[in-house]
Amino acid sequence: MYEYYASEGQNPLPFALAELIDNSLSATSQNTGIRSIQIKLLFDDSQGKPAVAVIDNGRGMTSKQLNNWAVYRLSKFTRQGDFESDHSGYVRPLPVPRSLNSDISYFGVGGKQAVFFVGQSARMISKPADSQDVHELVLSKEDFEKKEKNKEAIYSGYIRNRKPSDSTHITSDDERFLHNLILEERDKDSFTAVVITGVQPDHMQYLKNYFHLWTRQLAHIYHYYIHGPKGNETNAVTKDVTPFNNIDIQISMFEKGKVPKIVNLREIKDDMQTLYINTAADSFEFKAHVDGEGIVEGIIRYHPFLYDRETYPDDPCFPSKLNEDDDDDEDCFIVEKGARGKRPIFECFWNGRLIPYTTVEDFDWCAPPKKRGLAPVECYNRISGALFTNDKFQVSTNKLTFMDLELKLKDKNTLFTRIFNGQEQRMKIDREFALWLKDCHEKYDKQIKFTVFKGVTTRTDLPSKRMQSPWTMYAAIEWDGKTYKTGQLVKTVKTLPIFYGSIEKFFLYGDHDGDIYATGGEVQIALEPQALYAEMKTIPISKLDRTVSDKAVKKYIEDEMARLPDKLSVTWPEGDELLPNETRFAGTPIGALRIVILNKKGEAMQKLPGTSHGGSKKLLVELKVILHSPTGNKEIISHISQHGGKWPYWFKKMENLQKLGNYTLKLQVVLNESNADTYAGRPLPSKIFKFTIIEGKPEKFSVGLLELPFRVGVPFNIPLELQDEFGHATQLSNDIKPILEASGLTLQYEEITAGTKCFIKGVTAKGCVNSCQGKNFNLKVTLPGLKEDTQIFKIRLQPGPPCQLRVKPDSEILKIENGTAFPFQVEVLDESGNITAQPKLIVHCKFSGASNLPVYSVDCSNGGTNILTGPVIQVQNIKKDQMLKARIEILSCKDVPPVEKIIKLLPSSHVARLQVLSMDGQKAIQIKHQDEINWIAGDIMRNLIFQMYDEGEREINITPPVAEKIKVNWTPRINKEQLIQGLLPDVKVPTSVKDVRYCLITYLDDHVSLESAFTVRPLPDEPKHIKCKLKGPNTLQMGEELEGEVDVMITDQYGNQVQTVTSACVNSLGVSGPGLDKSNLKITWQESTLTMRVKGIRFKPCLLGSKELCFAWREFSDFLRVTLTAGSPAKLRFVDWPELEKPVAVINGRELQKPLIVQLCDQWGNPSPEPNVKISLTRSSNLKIVPSNLQPKTDENGRANLGVISIHAPRGEHTLQLKASYNKTTLDCPVITLNVLPDPEKPVCLNVKYDKNACFPAGGTFPDFMVSVLSEDDNIIKNINAARISMKMWEVQSSGTGIPIDVTTFSCSKVKDDKEDGFFYFRDKVIPERVGTYCIQFTFAMDKTNMLISEQIVVEVVPNDPVRLLPDSSPATPAVSNVRALTSRTLVRDLHLHVMDQYNNHTGIDLVGRIIAKIKSPNEDDTEIPQFQGKVSTTEFPFDRGSAKINLVLAENSPGRDSTEYILLFEPDLPGLTQPLEPYRLSFMFYNDFKKQQQMATLTRERDQLSQSIGVYRNWFDTTNQLVTEIKCQVKEAETRETQLKDELKKHQIELPQTNTLQYVDSLIKQKMLDQEGVMKQPRRTCTLPNYPKGNQDILGKIAHLAQIEDNEAAKVISWHLASDMDCVVTLTTEAARSIFDETQGRQQVLPLDSIYKKTLPDWNRPLPHLRNGKICFRPIGNPVFARDLLTFPDNVEHCQTVFGMLLGDTIIIDNLDAANHYRKEGRRQDSQQWKIWRPSE
Repeated sequence: MYEYYASEGQNPLPFALAELIDNSLSATSQNTGIRSIQIKLLFDDSQGKPAVAVIDNGRGMTSKQLNNWAVYRLSKFTRQGDFESDHSGYVRPLPVPRSLNSDISYFGVGGKQAVFFVGQSARMISKPADSQDVHELVLSKEDFEKKEKNKEAIYSGYIRNRKPSDSTHITSDDERFLHNLILEERDKDSFTAVVITGVQPDHMQYLKNYFHLWTRQLAHIYHYYIHGPKGNETNAVTKDVTPFNNIDIQISMFEKGKVPKIVNLREIKDDMQTLYINTAADSFEFKAHVDGEGIVEGIIRYHPFLYDRETYPDDPCFPSKLNEDDDDDEDCFIVEKGARGKRPIFECFWNGRLIPYTTVEDFDWCAPPKKRGLAPVECYNRISGALFTNDKFQVSTNKLTFMDLELKLKDKNTLFTRIFNGQEQRMKIDREFALWLKDCHEKYDKQIKFTVFKGVTTRTDLPSKRMQSPWTMYAAIEWDGKTYKTGQLVKTVKTLPIFYGSIEKFFLYGDHDGDIYATGGEVQIALEPQALYAEMKTIPISKLDRTVSDKAVKKYIEDEMARLPDKLSVTWPEGDELLPNETRFAGTPIGALRIVILNKKGEAMQKLPGTSHGGSKKLLVELKVILHSPTGNKEIISHISQHGGKWPYWFKKMENLQKLGNYTLKLQVVLNESNADTYAGRPLPSKIFKFTIIEGKPEKFSVGLLELPFRVGVPFNIPLELQDEFGHATQLSNDIKPILEASGLTLQYEEITAGTKCFIKGVTAKGCVNSCQGKNFNLKVTLPGLKEDTQIFKIRLQPGPPCQLRVKPDSEILKIENGTAFPFQVEVLDESGNITAQPKLIVHCKFSGASNLPVYSVDCSNGGTNILTGPVIQVQNIKKDQMLKARIEILSCKDVPPVEKIIKLLPSSHVARLQVLSMDGQKAIQIKHQDEINWIAGDIMRNLIFQMYDEGEREINITPPVAEKIKVNWTPRINKEQLIQGLLPDVKVPTSVKDVRYCLITYLDDHVSLESAFTVRPLPDEPKHIKCKLKGPNTLQMGEELEGEVDVMITDQYGNQVQTVTSACVNSLGVSGPGLDKSNLKITWQESTLTMRVKGIRFKPCLLGSKELCFAWREFSDFLRVTLTAGSPAKLRFVDWPELEKPVAVINGRELQKPLIVQLCDQWGNPSPEPNVKISLTRSSNLKIVPSNLQPKTDENGRANLGVISIHAPRGEHTLQLKASYNKTTLDCPVITLNVLPDPEKPVCLNVKYDKNACFPAGGTFPDFMVSVLSEDDNIIKNINAARISMKMWEVQSSGTGIPIDVTTFSCSKVKDDKEDGFFYFRDKVIPERVGTYCIQFTFAMDKTNMLISEQIVVEVVPNDPVRLLPDSSPATPAVSNVRALTSRTLVRDLHLHVMDQYNNHTGIDLVGRIIAKIKSPNEDDTEIPQFQGKVSTTEFPFDRGSAKINLVLAENSPGRDSTEYILLFEPDLPGLTQPLEPYRLSFMFYNDFKKQQQMATLTRERDQLSQSIGVYRNWFDTTNQLVTEIKCQVKEAETRETQLKDELKKHQIELPQTNTLQYVDSLIKQKMLDQEGVMKQPRRTCTLPNYPKGNQDILGKIAHLAQIEDNEAAKVISWHLASDMDCVVTLTTEAARSIFDETQGRQQVLPLDSIYKKTLPDWNRPLPHLRNGKICFRPIGNPVFARDLLTFPDNVEHCQTVFGMLLGDTIIIDNLDAANHYRKEGRRQDSQQWKIWRPSE
């Protein structure tokens, strides 16, 4: 062990493991497939003590070779004699790049040292390829150290030979892990396993704690064996295929309770060689030839300075940045060493394996020069290197150091040559290195600072698509001490031609952000002058001229600008010149144009300067005439002129400009072909003429729209529209005077206005029109001087405005009698005498000469004439003729003069005054208006007369017509003859002194309304009656006095109180009544009211209700009624619960048969109507009632309704106690005893039975589930609808235990005939196709809201039988070629194949075997089949735990036909399967050409994506079609259902409208619901007998509840007939009847159905006796019917027919007794049968 400890610069444990890996590399060197090396750290305490196992799939060792392996220092060169070498006939490997020959198990020392450095014991397990047995050898450190000194064979006994996978000899618990290791030997042709036990504790802690560090060290040591001669180039686009891609070194560590750590050394990306390779920008390869056969290959890599940092990677063992307190020379050393720091340049590899403790600082030719060289000195510190030696250089036996490598390399005879493009070149190595270093500095070190970041873009101007993006844009750079910015003028050098321009932007390849350094980039410049070139050029930044001045560049640009076109010269050779802003008449022509293009120098030109542009830059002139209209600009004329021969550019005369408006004539220079009017962002010369076209002189006119109406004398305007010859509106000249003419009218006007729309203003017309509607006239307008000078149009002239009034009659003085109205005929006329009308034409007449005269008015708006009249003219108290004046006028027309008339008013001859008198003998007494007369009550006033006078105080004789108009209010009937004589009807005086008779006499005719009134007041008569009046309430409680007082008053015969009585009358008053207690009766006299008062009325105990008291005085009497009510509450009693002495039977959980209603009663048992008395309910502890919080109060009747309560209690008797108190006194309350029975119909649980030992394979069938519903009495409930029971299943989620949304529901299977009733079966339910944990639960829908659920059944769905081999996801179709690049030859990478069942569940976890990969051609005749790497046609992959990992690469230069599709076939070889699996097939495309392969790979990926998209869309379309089909089916079902419903509605005589059907149906449903609610609210018969609780399914109920009868009369008769049987309980069995009999102690009638003799029961279909054989034997009187046919059975029809058939027999119901006797007599004649016949009224 000394050699490891002696070299301890770091922890040597990784290097000890490397010794074992060396052995495995040598053992697997001849493998054609994967070279697998596994290091397993078995630190799981549950599997035994810690161990380390190194396993490879190499050639293995025979027992002799296994014995030789253990001999210390027995190398492959010294083994002889008895020691058989496993390297017999050793031949030195051929030279290979980097000496990667795997010949590194060398000295016979390292393996043994490593084993016993790691642990105390080693178990060697090996199997050669040609052996059927496995050889096993156990070594211990102690025996090894003893025997190796003597060079003895370490094992004197035998080496264990056993069969593969046989671990029966492992009996120690410390080595339990060996069982699994030995089990993995199955199907391995050859292998070697080194199992180290007794691992040192400090080694184990190091391996655990520094797992990443030491695996990284191993990846560094074997870097080139793992990744090939070029190393791990992670940034390379493609990797070369090498023989080392099949080396698979995997390290795994297993600890108890932790996830295993597994790492493949190929996957490590941070070992030092990977960092060196991938941070290097370039490499310098060389070779050193040492004396003898020693060859050293070397490589130097350059790590550039990027941006603002070094890229040289840090090594944890040699940090480039050291701590500040290391030593005093640290600062200087860091500056000197720079990026590399203290690290030497070269690491040293022996036969491709790192020798960790040997490094080479540098060589003379690559060391920093003493003088300044071609590259800065800091570049020498940016290099790293590696040296690769062959086995001619000696290393230590533990391979940690070289013996003399550096001495030999630095020997003067050592020859260094450079390797360039794989060729060795003899040249000065120091010069070549210096040039290479300078080139690296210029290419890769970032020197230019790019600033002002502008974004990242894609440059489509580059031909290579790979280089088009990304490019970062900048606005400025700092280079060589200068700053270049956007817009700066520059000049180029070394370009052809030389460019002048301004900087647009800078480009730097790559995706950058912000300021950055680089060695170079590109700049985009805009060529100047831009007006001439209009081009962009992109050149390298290095081609900018850094010496040119801005002045020189600007001078060049100005000279170039003068050659560009500058302006246009325009002339008019044929006249008709168009002046700027000129105004022209429509139709005026524009002359021909001649144009010349001039530059700034005044030279004519016809194309752009420069000969390189060719014909595409020829100049043209474009002419456009544009009309500027309100809707937008419109192009009228457009022409393009080329350069002609006679003169340069020419346009013809334009004569078609007629539209009015503003115009622009634009001449524009454009480029040939493109017609662009700009060049390089600058507009080409143009010239613009703006002008206006206006209308010409008038030639014709038309009359515009006239404003209606036209009225006589009212001015109106005539609009005229004048036009020129093109139809444009124009103006009228001042010298034209219009002429107006119309037949029958006089016309004149005021003036005519000028303008485009002129008016003849103030036109008036006068003449006769004969009608208010007017008259039509033809009006002629003439404008002299116009080409078309006359227009005729029709007008309708209406009468003008009012001007005068005409009133009839025409006489000046008019006579009229007072009280009459006078009519006037009025006409309204215009100025021409036409009757005219207009709105609001109201004619008023105002009278003067007296007060309160009316005002007449009439509306003449419609016809202009009307009758003017109004109310009568009435002047009061007129005795003689009186003169009045009438003024008639139109108030709204002040211009119309008024008309006045004189009226002579004569006194009226109509009735004017009425007088009433009373005759007392011969004397007449006048009764004035509103007089009051006193008279005896009930008497009659006689001899009343009246007289009437007119306005002249002349008495008027009463005639029959006059008498008809006289009315009185005290009688409806009047004697007309007496009225003619002047007599009024007699007046009857009211009988009550409170009633006052108001007497009114009225006279009413067409002229006057007269009245005279008087009042008659009655006086009391002699005493005739007494009247009693109760003051206060008329109600008293039993045992208490009446609160109020009774006043007795003496009245006359009409009830009027007599005022003449005195207090002596008290002695004559007496009081009597039934049950009256007179002990406290008191009678007193009330002087103020002249009444007698009675107090102290009360009653003895008697019946409650209304009591009549009799009050008597002399011979007169009166009666008074009072109400006697119950006394104060003293006790409670139940209402409608007569049998409380017996227990009330009730089923648990159900309600009582009727509500609990209690009544307050007094001490005599009378109901007491005391409200708001609280009542509480107490119960036993195990009794629960619903609702539970019952504390009702009594209502106004003293009752409290506790409602129908539900009882929840165990079986047996329980008590309910009522409690109440009144005025702090506890009332006597009853107790109710309840007999609680279990509910046989209440489901309480679900019982599920199934095979609990069944297995649940995916996609299979569940075992039968048998479900039953149990009631409270633990019996199975039958007669349950199977649709109410369902089976729910869902997959158990890891997130929680709740039921998810996506639950699968199964319905109950059909019940088989042989199965017991009450059980529900779920058969043949399919197990889910996906593996997982599922939960099953059964539910029973008790109602719409409550569900009864069973216990959840958790099942594990396991995979089904294996059927196929599939990957996780289908890989894309590979496209490969046989080129050298590895990626182009890779068929599949990291493809995991799994064994799956038919539902794609992973299965076969316990299967162990192999997967054989081969390539087939679809064409069986094709013999040119591609081969795998290693030139093999098949390869195998281990299959374990249900899957295999596949990596397949084609061989370089593999055979195969170009552009041919082959099939990659993966055949499983799994001995544990009974049936073979389907192989997995993967098609791939083979190409000989690399580029074609790349293109086809892209196309193949696109094809796969399109195929996948097509599949997705096809599934989507299929789903959509399926949904559409389902919706159509639902629509069809809905239509069928709709037709059925319509047919049913038609049967009920309900017709649906064609439109608004849904609204009609909704309203109909609402109406029917209201009707139903009304029917339900109507009073109906109820059965007062409580039904017996159905505590058993065999109980049907009481007879009274089994049937229903619709007809009230029939119900009365049948109930009377069955009165003795109504309370009887019907049961199905005698046992149930016996149970009821016992529970009620014999008090309940019972009738078991199984005891009825059914042969004597009547036939329910038998016809009535008068019907025989379908014929009527006799005609009955009335309507006979069997009593049984009137019954309706809600439930149990068959059983009920049996019961009522026995009870009723053939009883017949008929209308009355006569009909019954008639039916019986007629029936006896036909048959001797006896009937019971009843009529409803009896």
